[in-house]
Parts: sequence; structure tokens; C-alpha cells
Amino acid sequence: MIRNLATIELRDLKLETQIGTYGPHDTRPDVHLLDLTLGIDTKQVLIAVDGMDYVFDYEPLISEIDRLAGDGHYETQERLMTRIAYACAAYSEIKTVEINLRKAPVRNGNGSLGVRLSLNETSTHALRDR
Repeated sequence: MIRNLATIELRDLKLETQIGTYGPHDTRPDVHLLDLTLGIDTKQVLIAVDGMDYVFDYEPLISEIDRLAGDGHYETQERLMTRIAYACAAYSEIKTVEINLRKAPVRNGNGSLGVRLSLNETSTHALRDR
């Protein structure tokens, strides 16, 4: 079944988090940034009445992401990303998820390094069922 989806896009959200283990001469990132794209039903965007009851309220999800980011030290970006994916899947309104988590700088004060995860509707639903 092909479904029309609308997207909610969050870009460059600075996370207050601690990720990785670094030696004395390693470059430590100054920032961890999150990009999040959520696929939702078009009925939650193409609305006839202006009101929060008719759209997806993303604020509770962002609050949960903030909580997860500050929930302690992470060895890897992938672990925080996994927890964010499960947080997204907890909302039945969210059909697809794309997460990009990146850190900067990588070397000599420049560059960024990130991990991207894309979950289609089947994969998002599978997370929801775990």
C-alpha cells in the first residue's frame, strides 16, 4: 500500500549530552546536533480547522529527546540514536523516522561526523511492537 505522508522536520537541535571517550590529545566535540524527520499522515497537516487537536504535537517528543540526551554518558552516538528511535516509535501518529545525529568538530577544529538512520513504516511499526 502506498501512503501519502507529510513530514515534520527538526533541524540542528543542539543536544546537551555526553557521548564518547576521549584521550588527552583527541579532539572533543563542542556540539552534538540532531536532525529529525518524521513522516505522519497528511490528515494531520491538511486540516479544515485551525487547532492543536488536529495536528501532531511534537513538543512532548522533543522534551523526551532532551531527557534521553541528558540521561547520562553514552559511549556511542548509535545508542542515543536507538533510544530516540524508540521514543519516536512510541507515537502511533509517526509512520516513518529519519534521524541524523552528528558531532563537531572532528579534527583540528573543523568537520562534522554523523550517523543517519532511516526507518520505513514497517520498521517503525516493528519498533513500536517491541
